[in-house]
Amino acid sequence: MEYRDFIQNIYQRVSNGEDLTKEEGLSILNIPDELLGDLVEYASKITYQSFKDQVEFCSLINAKNGACSEDCSFCAQSSKYPTPINAYGLVPEEEILEGAERAVSINANRYCIVLSGKRATKEEVQKIAKAVKKIKQLYPIKVCCSIGTIDEEDLNLLKDSGVNRINHNLETSESFFNRIVTTHTWKERLQTIKNIQKVGLSTCSGGIFGMGESDEDIVELALVYKNLGVDSIPLNFLIPIPGTPFEEAKHLTPQKCLKIVALFRFTNPSAELRLCGGREQNLQNLHDTAMEIANCLMAGGYLTRAGRNPQKDKQMIESLGKKLLTNGESFCKT
Repeated sequence: MEYRDFIQNIYQRVSNGEDLTKEEGLSILNIPDELLGDLVEYASKITYQSFKDQVEFCSLINAKNGACSEDCSFCAQSSKYPTPINAYGLVPEEEILEGAERAVSINANRYCIVLSGKRATKEEVQKIAKAVKKIKQLYPIKVCCSIGTIDEEDLNLLKDSGVNRINHNLETSESFFNRIVTTHTWKERLQTIKNIQKVGLSTCSGGIFGMGESDEDIVELALVYKNLGVDSIPLNFLIPIPGTPFEEAKHLTPQKCLKIVALFRFTNPSAELRLCGGREQNLQNLHDTAMEIANCLMAGGYLTRAGRNPQKDKQMIESLGKKLLTNGESFCKT
């Protein structure tokens, strides 16, 4: 079967509610670059079926930075590596509230409170829950947390405070994971996702691409998320950080990044796909094209790197003929 027929075939199958195989996922990642237009056309149709023309911005606050005990090879916050960052403990409640105000000001529909470290302490969770209660009183914005390994007790506390989603990335396939992290396991992260689902919170879990993983690893991760039924999948593309083991990594092209976005759409047709860290640097001139497939993006900067001006992202959304959700709105899924 020719690639153009293959693209049309998988579009029809996914539209009919069928799941793709690993072999079909691998074929998506190996579609000739000259057929990227066809791939984007049909992947964007899948997006439209679930989300119409709606797009969501999310924003984050790096509420605790650096001094992390874990050795994630991609991360500037690990204490194992001599990276140029300013480490600090949990910021005061006032700063968390100010971050929410900034998120609202750029039309972010979600605000994520992010802490470095393997897991937040009980005291930190309590402080975050207190801050979230005030945010929910002040602003019409959804609140997420990304605070590492977390048990059901803390999850329920956050849920009661007004948090409705937890981020916890698997990052890559189980088979590749021990190549990038040795201080905790992929199964530990998987268990946290299951804990999140067990207490009835929404799940946000994605990956980082460009670390030397194989196509098989990328497809494996996409299918894991399909099987888990994850609600939101952030797609990060490696920014090599000086001092980390991946400071010289150069594995991605804009075309490969676009194929990864398409793969995750075809394998996870109803999940929110978020373009996050490294999107500008790695997608380059295909960035706007990727947003024909994705329906969410991280706006206003990332954990340890600045992002582009949110106004430019708004202009992109308008030029694509899409509708940016306003504060507090939800996707009207079909």
